[in-house]
Amino acid sequence: IVLKIIHGHDHASLIEPCCENTRRFKNSNENTNNTNHYAISSPISQVIGDQNIFTICVNSEMLIGLIFEKEDNPFDYKEIFEDMTHELLNSERSCSFKGEIEIENFLITLFIDIKRFGDESLEKVQKVSLQPSGLFTKVFLFGIDNVGKTSLTRRVKTGQYSDNFFTPNKRFNIEYIQREDGLLSIWDSPGQSSFRERWLLGLQDSNIIVYMIDVANQLRFEESKREFWNIFNQNGFNNVPILILGNKIDLISHNEHNNDDSLERTRKEIIKFFEFEKLENNNWKFVFTSVKTSHNIEKALNTIFTQVSE
Repeated sequence: IVLKIIHGHDHASLIEPCCENTRRFKNSNENTNNTNHYAISSPISQVIGDQNIFTICVNSEMLIGLIFEKEDNPFDYKEIFEDMTHELLNSERSCSFKGEIEIENFLITLFIDIKRFGDESLEKVQKVSLQPSGLFTKVFLFGIDNVGKTSLTRRVKTGQYSDNFFTPNKRFNIEYIQREDGLLSIWDSPGQSSFRERWLLGLQDSNIIVYMIDVANQLRFEESKREFWNIFNQNGFNNVPILILGNKIDLISHNEHNNDDSLERTRKEIIKFFEFEKLENNNWKFVFTSVKTSHNIEKALNTIFTQVSE
């Protein structure tokens, strides 16, 4: 089996480059000026005997493989297989192959993440595909860390909220939510600084962009503004509608005597600080929310469908 896998990669031996993809990944790593040192090929799918095999070549000398059920499509796992292998081998805290324990830890970590992807993401897609969906809307939800993105997705999906619920994502968390107006595919994006470079990948083909701000944490306004315009200036959002959610409004409004006037004043101040008025070519709206109290969550969802249909 191993010889057939090798043959499938380069039709020679692993002493030579596995394929052009290996060279491409290697050149890409060299151009990033970081500590990357493993060249990783694109996965190769093979059926050998009764084995449905999907393998990656590392440094033209190692093979890492997955074995699937006959009915599974290995290419459903292509992106996660490549991303996780690259992340585990070429990140700042990369795995090593210095001993059996390190190799075992690497393989277990890789397997768990890929298994979780299959159980959570692919299973959701299969279930949704069996249901009538009506209007399909891809919602790209992003913002810096700790603003409430995942809590919003959880609130919309389950109706639940917990102060102790915290899941720092390393990749896009995709949730499918059926509404009367249609089907929402919410791409909840990781907000940690080390993962923000992936935002450009996730926002492709989005029907609406949702940017979330923690209005109670003014110390991070400058960071939040910088990240928003950094992505906007790279992509322009191509006239895609934009919904800006000022979350955690419950933390700043409960002591106000004249609540409506103070909220309107706060809204204008935030819009001015973030310079959202520059979004003249986009249909954009601003809504205060509180995921914790459910304030304006329904309004935000209705606004999404309204903006998409305009």
